[in-house]
Amino acid sequence: MNHSLLKMASTQLNTLGLWLADIPLRLFLAWEFFDAGIEKWNGENWFAQIQSNFPMPFNLLPVNLNWQLSMWAELIAPVLILLGFGTRLASLVLIVLTIVATAAVHWPAEWSTLSELAMGYSISNKGYGNYKLPLIYMVGLFFLLLKGSGQLSMDALLRKRS
Repeated sequence: MNHSLLKMASTQLNTLGLWLADIPLRLFLAWEFFDAGIEKWNGENWFAQIQSNFPMPFNLLPVNLNWQLSMWAELIAPVLILLGFGTRLASLVLIVLTIVATAAVHWPAEWSTLSELAMGYSISNKGYGNYKLPLIYMVGLFFLLLKGSGQLSMDALLRKRS
């Protein structure tokens, strides 16, 4: 291939990326968080068991309020991310929710060395924590927080109108 063909292909991919690069990430995060919200909608409040693990100020709120905040954040913010509407705010809300969930459920209860902490970087139920998946979610949400939702979004449409 010659240089101009590579340059043209790169330009086309860059243009396509402006429109579509964030779509798989938005779909993935929306699905994962909305699914968690539906589970809470259909399930029983189990936050009383972990309320003491919640970071400040959430550990001071009533258990039922935390359940409702979590459920509604997991139902509304994913829809906003999917539509690309208020993507940065929705991402921030889910980052906070994920930090609380990691502290309350996924972080190792006890660890004294970095190698013990690293054992929690897994997707398992064998102790040592289980923070790999929440960390993956936070990386994706952080990307959307900084970048926004891209060209194929309500945010981009609203920017063009103003």
